[in-house]
Amino acid sequence: MARTTPHDPPPDDDRPLYGRIAAQLLDELRAGTIPPGERLPGERHLAAHFGVSRETVRQALEVLRRGGLVATDRRGSHATLPGRPVEAPESLAFPVGAGSADPCAVDRATVTWEAPPPEHARALDLAPHRPTLVHWYRSVAPDGRSLRTAVTSFSAVVLAEVAELARYRDRADGATPAQLRRAYDWMRKAGLTLHHRDAITQVGDASSVRVTRRVHDQYARPLEITDLVVNAEQDALVYEFTLPAAG
Repeated sequence: MARTTPHDPPPDDDRPLYGRIAAQLLDELRAGTIPPGERLPGERHLAAHFGVSRETVRQALEVLRRGGLVATDRRGSHATLPGRPVEAPESLAFPVGAGSADPCAVDRATVTWEAPPPEHARALDLAPHRPTLVHWYRSVAPDGRSLRTAVTSFSAVVLAEVAELARYRDRADGATPAQLRRAYDWMRKAGLTLHHRDAITQVGDASSVRVTRRVHDQYARPLEITDLVVNAEQDALVYEFTLPAAG
C-alpha cells in the first residue's frame, strides 16, 4: 500500500477518529489498492500509513469486521469486498488457456467443496471421497454455445500453504462467483515454484480437444489438476507466455 496523506474530514464530521480511518481504509479497498482476498498490511504499517495509533487502526478494523468488509484469521486481516482481483501485468492468469478468443464471450466461474473426480483425487494423492476445493469454469458465446469448460481440483498441500485459496472454502457454495485469476500469483507468493505439464488429446469425434494440466511444486508435491475442454470448431486454443530476459 503506497503512502498517502489522509483527507481532512469535513468540519461537521463528528465521527470518532477510528470511524474516519475505517471510512478511508474502505475507500482504498474499493479502489482496488488491496485486491479482494489478499491480506491487509499489519497494524503498524496501517498506523504509519494513516498517521494514527495502532489502537485506532485496531478499532477501525473492528468497524469493518462488523460490517463484513474485512475478516481476520490467524494469518492476519484480509478484504472480503466482492469484485475482480487486480492483476499484475506479469501474472499468469488461472486457469491458463481458459480465456476464449471470442471477445464477446461471457466467463462464469464458481467453487465448491466436494469430492473431486476420481482421476483428480488420484493425481492429488487424496483419499477416495475426500472433499477439496473444486473450481468450475465455463466460457459461453453470446448465442449460448459453450466455447470451453474447465474443472480444477486443488490438493491438500496447496490449501494448507496458500491462505488466499484456503479462504474460499467458506464461499464454496457453487453459486458465488470465484474467478481465482491470481491463483498462481498466490502460490508463488507462498514460496512455491510451479511446474506445469499439459497433455492435449482429442475428444470424441475431434470437434473438441481436452487439455489436462498438472501442476506440482519444487518438492514434486501435487498442487492442482485441471481438465480444460475447448470446442475446436468454434474457438481457438492459444497459449501465450512471457519470459523475462536473461541477465
